[in-house]
Amino acid sequence: MTFTPPDHWVWDFWLARDGDTHHMMFLQAPTSLGDPDLRHRNASVGYATSDDLRSWTVHGTVLEPSGGDAPDATATWTGSIVGADADWRMFYTGSRFLREGEITNVETVLAASSTDLATWVKDPEVVVAADARWYETLDAGTWHEEAWRDPWVFADPDGEGWHMLVTARARDGRGRDRGVIGHAWSRDLHQWEVRPPRSTPGAGFAHLEVPQVVRIAGRWALVFSCDATHLAGDRVGQAGGIWAVALDDPRGPYPVERATLVADERLYSGRVVADDADGQAVMLAFENVTTDGAFVGTLSDPLPLRWDGDRLIVAEVVR
Repeated sequence: MTFTPPDHWVWDFWLARDGDTHHMMFLQAPTSLGDPDLRHRNASVGYATSDDLRSWTVHGTVLEPSGGDAPDATATWTGSIVGADADWRMFYTGSRFLREGEITNVETVLAASSTDLATWVKDPEVVVAADARWYETLDAGTWHEEAWRDPWVFADPDGEGWHMLVTARARDGRGRDRGVIGHAWSRDLHQWEVRPPRSTPGAGFAHLEVPQVVRIAGRWALVFSCDATHLAGDRVGQAGGIWAVALDDPRGPYPVERATLVADERLYSGRVVADDADGQAVMLAFENVTTDGAFVGTLSDPLPLRWDGDRLIVAEVVR
């Protein structure tokens, strides 16, 4: 049973669990736009809950663009949630498109707080942006956007604060092949220090979208997405989709040059979570395109995962 809200496309999403309930935030845009390519500059964040990761109840919209000159003036994009016990923090992407009809935009990581995962209040004190010492910015004139999006926040395993991973591009590197996992660190989830990337450019990706560090069957993995049109270097001409690479340490460094494909780009923005039924790691993803390239915009059912040596694979074939 795929998740398809009425009259809306859905794509990227992120999850939090409170007791027996899975809470999902997802990007949404009205199908009345006509052209699915317009969804990015018309995105808000929807909210749904489920007890089994298969049947979802939609509760409406929880975040919308701020307008004006705010970092999220145009759209609210992908994020992640940390916290528990009525103290939740969501880190999300604010997007500000500079000109109508162009894809030029500046991306910034912002934050919101909640006591119940249903009502969110934006925190204007949290503004995390790309640092030109290490990252490509719009002023460099080398890319169509200032890539700094899709924050994945997790606690340091040794208790040394919090790490934020973001989709970013390195300041230096060959043309398109500058995609890296950006990094910021915080002691308290409020003040953030941008640090150098945790991967190196030249790995064959123009961007590494929706990164997630997760433990699967006792092993750490970095999961991310990159479609065929954004592959670079030696990967040009290969299939794109959802990628993964095994890790020795969740904090990195991340050897993304060794990443292998988990699912082709009929699926995208994969998120790994423990299934209620048996505790096995499963991946949800949004159903991205049909075999002829038409956009779909729905959410898949859970897909079991397993390791095949160092390669993460889907245990069932997508039908």
